[in-house]
Amino acid sequence: QVQVVESGGGLVQPGGSLRLSCAVSGFTLESYTIGWFRQAPGNKREGLSCLSGEDGTTYYVDSVKGRFTISRDNAKNTVYLQMNSLKPEDTAVYYCAAKRATVEAMCRLWGPINYWGEGTQVTVSS
Repeated sequence: QVQVVESGGGLVQPGGSLRLSCAVSGFTLESYTIGWFRQAPGNKREGLSCLSGEDGTTYYVDSVKGRFTISRDNAKNTVYLQMNSLKPEDTAVYYCAAKRATVEAMCRLWGPINYWGEGTQVTVSS
């Protein structure tokens, strides 16, 4: 059974950091592209960063380049999103997802996503 489970969200002050984790089961990271997305109230879900399981290629949306880093631990079947220099506008529910696609296709939400997690809340506030 395929599962995608996010963790690591919480409340952080502006300028602070958080590391989100995405633990997957039912498949190996090498066989899928894993992506991080977020959705704030009233906004569409947007892709932030995606990582190819096949070759390690990464993709970042401009708004998070230089602040967020995606990485993986194949032994733990887990993908991470390190978020630094957080801003109030980063407040959202963050989702992890898996799809057989290129990193750009996945992060730009071209076509349906195979598997979504339930999401984890990130709140950036003083």
